[in-house]
Amino acid sequence: MYQSPIRKVQILKYQEGQFSQRTDYLASEEPLEIQLSFGATEQRMQRSLAITMRTPGQDFDLVYGFLFTEGIIHQRSDVIQMRYPGNQLDPEAQENIILVELHPHTNFDFERLNRHFYTSSSCGICGKASLEMVQTHVHFLLDPQNPQVAPPTLLRLPQLLLPQQSLFGQTGGIHAAGLFSATGELLLLREDVGRHNAVDKVLGAAMQKHGFPLRTEILLVSGRAGFELVQKAIMAGVSVMAAVGAPSSLATELAEAHNLTLIGFLRNGGFNVYTGKERILGT
Repeated sequence: MYQSPIRKVQILKYQEGQFSQRTDYLASEEPLEIQLSFGATEQRMQRSLAITMRTPGQDFDLVYGFLFTEGIIHQRSDVIQMRYPGNQLDPEAQENIILVELHPHTNFDFERLNRHFYTSSSCGICGKASLEMVQTHVHFLLDPQNPQVAPPTLLRLPQLLLPQQSLFGQTGGIHAAGLFSATGELLLLREDVGRHNAVDKVLGAAMQKHGFPLRTEILLVSGRAGFELVQKAIMAGVSVMAAVGAPSSLATELAEAHNLTLIGFLRNGGFNVYTGKERILGT
């Protein structure tokens, strides 16, 4: 059963002193349960890993990106297949579950993952522990001199992203993540009601199409740059990350520690360079 990323609703609008009935469009938000099938061929286990709230669409991209940035898979071949197993109790929810068949040689400690699982900066893990946890999953070293990016190229990125944000254009309530070349060509765009999901979707699509690391690409996010988004960028080998909004202090510390160029407030003809200024031409 197809789940639309947009829902049509009837609202009462107040404007210029009068009420009127209007049709409005909202970004859909549905739960997605990620289940894993893993272990040796003769000892397969199936467990529920996580439930995330997302906008339906590009679900497999989301799961690929999520599994990679959580350190569960390292390459596309670690996944044999993904599928919707269905839900006999609730047919309308059959696309809210994805079963991931991991390769028998994919090794990870599920119980340890369960105990230490985290997805946001509000999880309660202290900054030092968070930084150390990311360190254990980083596989790519970044070249502090490459890519070289010109300021006019950076200034164009939000202008190139916004017209392609079809769901945002219809609802006004959705996040976007875009992957650009160092010369400003839009390579991939994904949207979702969750910031983390938008980044996971675009990285998951890149993993399937190009593979990692993404050393010559620029990642742009439509909101702020929190710790968890910077973490995902670093794990994918991204060298330059830009945000329309502000970075957090822990995000800046993480970017500095891994030689990531972190740019914030990319809007209205300007931007701030918080770390990695060596990659920005003219600095």
